[in-house]
Amino acid sequence: MNTLRALTLTLVAVACMATAQAQGVRAEVGKPLQQAAELLKQGKAKEALAKVREADAVGGKTAAEQQTIDRMKAAAAQRAGDMATAIAALEALAPKASGAEAGQIAEQLASAYAQQRNNGKAAEWLQKAVAAGNNSATVKQLQAYLQSASGDYGAIARDAAAAVSAAEQGGRRPEEGDLLRLADAYKRTGNHAGYSTALEKLVMNYPKKDYWNAHLGGLPRKPGFGDRLLLDVMRLRLASGTLTKTEDFMEMAQLALQAGLPAEGRRIVDQGYKAGLLGAGPEAPRHQRLKDLAIAKEAEQKAGIAAQAAEAATQKDGNDLVKVGYAYVSLGEVDKGIDLIEKGIAKGSLKRPDDAKLRLGMAQLQSPKLRAKANQTLRSVGGTDGASDVARLWIVAGAN
Repeated sequence: MNTLRALTLTLVAVACMATAQAQGVRAEVGKPLQQAAELLKQGKAKEALAKVREADAVGGKTAAEQQTIDRMKAAAAQRAGDMATAIAALEALAPKASGAEAGQIAEQLASAYAQQRNNGKAAEWLQKAVAAGNNSATVKQLQAYLQSASGDYGAIARDAAAAVSAAEQGGRRPEEGDLLRLADAYKRTGNHAGYSTALEKLVMNYPKKDYWNAHLGGLPRKPGFGDRLLLDVMRLRLASGTLTKTEDFMEMAQLALQAGLPAEGRRIVDQGYKAGLLGAGPEAPRHQRLKDLAIAKEAEQKAGIAAQAAEAATQKDGNDLVKVGYAYVSLGEVDKGIDLIEKGIAKGSLKRPDDAKLRLGMAQLQSPKLRAKANQTLRSVGGTDGASDVARLWIVAGAN
């Protein structure tokens, strides 16, 4: 039991003793108990337990005196690490308790038995605690511990999923611990879809680098995830600060060039140079060749993009307008790019409508006046091939 919980037990026991004294606890019982309380406050648990035993040795004790002694004994014994004595005292109190106190005593017994590695009895008392309406953080921690100790990760997943669902339905952010338990249980049981969903929830609610790294590392392996979205995954890595390797910067720049976005490729190379990941070591000449290629391709695109936009406008469908529009965005002409993407979507007959909405939402994120609209656009992205996954993550990345 942690120090805070043990201190709480001490204060409860002292308060109960004061109440009992007011009801007529005799001096020969009350004096050693008062001394025990003072010793507990000083952190002298073993000495306090000795004083409690002195009080317990008094003959002819009343029921109120015995209950006070048992409460103090439980508190002192737990602080002293004497779980057997604590358990005996708590089990003597349990039949006389009701309501919230019954739930608290059951929790204390579950914790004491867990420390003795008697998981069967710990589980028994934990069930009684929950039945009495005790759903404290300690109870939840004990439930997780006992389930983990038993290897029942299916039960952990069910309990954690229920806690996450209850929070979401109540309009609250799920507890980070519940999401971590859920992710771990799904991983251990081979539920890959559930694991991915739990990691996404961690990213959305607690966007830490570790969670971003874990989720983005597995996203391309999600069943049905489109290879065309690999550049998007790397964009999210860059935005979340989890793109940290030389080969990642090289791969991302090459993917941008292949996608017809040399300006983006050149910026990625520049960031790699700035981070000290490119331009040094035996591969430095290769890095420079990629940079030179990106610069040359960017110049070519700038020279010909107006003609490409005019040609795209003559097409029966909006696919080329969307493509050219996002190229304008990558060149820094965000408003013009957004206009062309919107015209492409309006023209219709798109090969991948959700990809077009994804590009529009990403473009809108780059315009401060369109941030709210960007989130609306990104939320509208559907499909099962990864576009909706990327869109949801951009809502988080765009807010940080």
